[in-house]
Amino acid sequence: MKEDFLFAIDSNTKEVIVSNSNKGSNKVNFIERIKQNENDILYNAVTTLTSITDSSDFDIKIFKSMDKVCHMIYKKHKKLDV
Repeated sequence: MKEDFLFAIDSNTKEVIVSNSNKGSNKVNFIERIKQNENDILYNAVTTLTSITDSSDFDIKIFKSMDKVCHMIYKKHKKLDV
């Protein structure tokens, strides 16, 4: 089964917040926080993902592509099956 993660940035603590949610559920399950200095590439990727959602010219294809990048970086960070 493919695992889908949700990513957010806590700009106060300079951390990536990783969570997940079951399909069709409104409940979000916290997984972990990753400090920027632990994985700067992931932090920058999630920052980019966040900036895409804030764009007035939002493009779902670009968003989904960047989300896949974030998943790939996170899975590599966790040494999960990439």
